Amino acid sequence: MATPRWAPEHRLLATDPDRHHELGTHAAWYVVAGVVTTGLQAVLFLLLRDELGAQVANLVAIAVTTVGNTEFHRRVTFSGRPSNAGKRHLQDLLTFVFYALYGSAVLALLDAFVERPTSWEETGALLLASLVGGIVRFAVLRWWVFAHRTEPVVAAHTG
Repeated sequence: MATPRWAPEHRLLATDPDRHHELGTHAAWYVVAGVVTTGLQAVLFLLLRDELGAQVANLVAIAVTTVGNTEFHRRVTFSGRPSNAGKRHLQDLLTFVFYALYGSAVLALLDAFVERPTSWEETGALLLASLVGGIVRFAVLRWWVFAHRTEPVVAAHTG
């Protein structure tokens, strides 16, 4: 029976300074894109809320901003990193579904706890939810969709 062994040449966290610089660059661009698209999402939500209602306004704002945000990450944030087209399209769909369900749940919870929440309270709740969701999304993008591909280390057999 084979047992897993700790391999000293394999590190969970990279020690290469270039990899840390890359992570910092990815995080910086991700934050820039997140601030811009979250701000745009909030403005769209506020503009559409009275006409369409909170739930529909949130869905429209998410649909519009998710497309631009995702494309920005592909072309700028993670440029130069290979990615599978199928994974990117799946990520687009999952991002929209996640934020749509998540935002809808946040609005429903706010409505359950606050009698007649104002548009500003709803917007604040959505912004906070977007911050938390954005942290999770960065991890998914960095370590799954645009994962750094390295050749597997082959251990030498000493016998």
